[in-house]
Amino acid sequence: MSAAKASAPKKVVLAYSGGLDTSIILKWLQTEYGCEVITFTADLGQGEELEPARAKAVLLGIKPENIHIEDVREEFVRDFVFPMFRANALYEGLYLLGTSIARPLISKRLVELAHEHGADAVAHGATGKGNDQVRFELSAYALDPGIRVIAPWREWDLTSRTKLMEFAEANQIPIAKDKRGEAPFSVDANLLHTSSEGKALENPAEQAPEYVYQRTVSPEDAPNTPEYVEIAFEKGDAVAINGEAMSPATILTKLNELGGKHGVGRLDFVENRFIGMKSRGIYETPGGTILLEAHRGIEQITLDAGSGHLKDSLMPRYAELIYNGFWFSPEREMLQALIDKSQEHVSGTVRLKLYKGMASCVGRWSEHSLYSEAHVTFEDDAGAYDQKDAAGFIHLNALRLKLISTRNSRVKG
Repeated sequence: MSAAKASAPKKVVLAYSGGLDTSIILKWLQTEYGCEVITFTADLGQGEELEPARAKAVLLGIKPENIHIEDVREEFVRDFVFPMFRANALYEGLYLLGTSIARPLISKRLVELAHEHGADAVAHGATGKGNDQVRFELSAYALDPGIRVIAPWREWDLTSRTKLMEFAEANQIPIAKDKRGEAPFSVDANLLHTSSEGKALENPAEQAPEYVYQRTVSPEDAPNTPEYVEIAFEKGDAVAINGEAMSPATILTKLNELGGKHGVGRLDFVENRFIGMKSRGIYETPGGTILLEAHRGIEQITLDAGSGHLKDSLMPRYAELIYNGFWFSPEREMLQALIDKSQEHVSGTVRLKLYKGMASCVGRWSEHSLYSEAHVTFEDDAGAYDQKDAAGFIHLNALRLKLISTRNSRVKG
């Protein structure tokens, strides 16, 4: 008996989409290890019908009680997306982390189901070239240091599309007609965004074809009349749209609809993957783009300069932690505590204008506002601010610069 067989897991919880690749992985786990497989399919708002995944799993021999299809949209937005947006997180200044933030939730449920079923391993379908393998596995180990993680793409010899198809046909795995040829690009989607990568998009010098975009109309084809939307916040989280209270997932769904209609949230981005290579992706984050603009708008009047500037200085590190898979790390949790503290007075309403690919904050108001019109007015401020005070302020701040300039002049020659 080989070492691999001797150490074969007895039960494995597989992150299962119901697509061809994870169906091949399911059958490979059964044939390679002879183990029992439990499937987990998460409804993260990807916009696909997920019940066919149940039928596919049954067809592949999975017991009905071992098939889990769960709607986790509210948990996803409430416990993962919203905390991230309190930080205004952008990876490398542009990317709203739509794929990155979904992985810790999937890993969390994989580990929980492993405990419920007495499974000794979890498995995912991420390749050995990408970031997702890191995100899945770091999250799993953080939640259960003793869990075994199986990554078939790093183990098997199915190294080409031809071999994958041959394995599928040999094991009676249904292959959709459109899967027999090469798909033009790979897509990952959830309620926060769509991500398109690979194949037709691999040359960053070539403009992405319009058919890549799935959630947004072209800004050129968007309505010629702007639309205005008001978003209310409580302690940094959106709670209502146009005066109507909504749940977190419902808010993001509505903002996706509004942003998609106006061509908001497109990004063509070459990013630095954690494992070292660069990757070109086409991202659509219509609702998230609106939400970020709105959140920054309400912070503008409710956060003081010290708090806001400190947050902005920490944001790149926070975003990098999420991108690299460290959601469950102590340093991310430490930063989250600081960020959440900053949001205690980030409540109020923002009005945004949506037009031709842009989401622009055009108004904001709050009972917690620090904005004082009496202090900034160009009219008579009735003694709210004594302009003579500025002279001493300037002189004190200039002292260091004067001394440096004097020293430099003295030693120049």
